[in-house]
Amino acid sequence: MNEQEITDQLVKEGFGEVAVYADSAGFEYATHTHEKLTAHVILVGEMELTDKNGTKKLIAGERFDIPAGTTHSVKMGSLGCKYIIGEK
Repeated sequence: MNEQEITDQLVKEGFGEVAVYADSAGFEYATHTHEKLTAHVILVGEMELTDKNGTKKLIAGERFDIPAGTTHSVKMGSLGCKYIIGEK
């Protein structure tokens, strides 16, 4: 699916807030939580997600959902990462 199709799918699933983000290689989001359920879809590049279950590498085409209030951190891959986040 392309960026618009992914956005449309997330909206169809009830994610009212959908945005595209791009971060540079190695950029990190320190440990944090979200107030709402978030869906993350990787468009280009890769990121590593760390939560209570460990660290998982996510690549283009993959999606992961994070329940509201879940503590996690993220680090972008060596080429950076472009991704979509939907919140509901």
